[in-house]
Amino acid sequence: MRLDDGWLSPRAGPGTRESRGAELPVLLERVARGDRDAFEDVCRHIAAPVFGTVRAVVRDPQQSEEVAQEVLVEVWQCACRFDPGRGSAMAWVATIAHRRAVDRVRSEQRSAQRELRAAAHTIAYDDVAETAEANLDRERVRRCLQSLTELQREAITLAYYGGYTYRQVAALLGVAAGTVSTRMRDSLIRLRDCLGVER
Repeated sequence: MRLDDGWLSPRAGPGTRESRGAELPVLLERVARGDRDAFEDVCRHIAAPVFGTVRAVVRDPQQSEEVAQEVLVEVWQCACRFDPGRGSAMAWVATIAHRRAVDRVRSEQRSAQRELRAAAHTIAYDDVAETAEANLDRERVRRCLQSLTELQREAITLAYYGGYTYRQVAALLGVAAGTVSTRMRDSLIRLRDCLGVER
């Protein structure tokens, strides 16, 4: 089911916001019994607030629409789980929308991190860092860090000690992500050679 543009209008659906809120639990009860007409009415009531909730978290309009559609599908599939004794129908829907939006953001972040790791596949940063910490003392690591250029040392320090992602390091240094990736790769190769870490 696609979001109907009319559903996203603040005036979508009959009646005032209060009357729509009063109708929603009854409509959800009918949806739980498989009533498609009731589901259409539910969509008219909740589509705009669902989209607003999702958009506030996801930001991207296209992804927000996709997530909002997922929320509507979940409402259709899980209407029987709504319990009026535990809160309002709109709060139940908003909770689903917020959870779905957060899941999408986390999924996008994990995907971006995988891409960054793939871009830096020439040398395994985590392996070098773990080997250095496990087998070499801090003074030796510090001396090897001093052998890097200032720009390389900045990138390594922000990523390793600061815990920033490549993209965040790029933003902090005001350079392209590709430049940070190149600096990190070159830095890690120099550190590996300095520390005597085998490939």
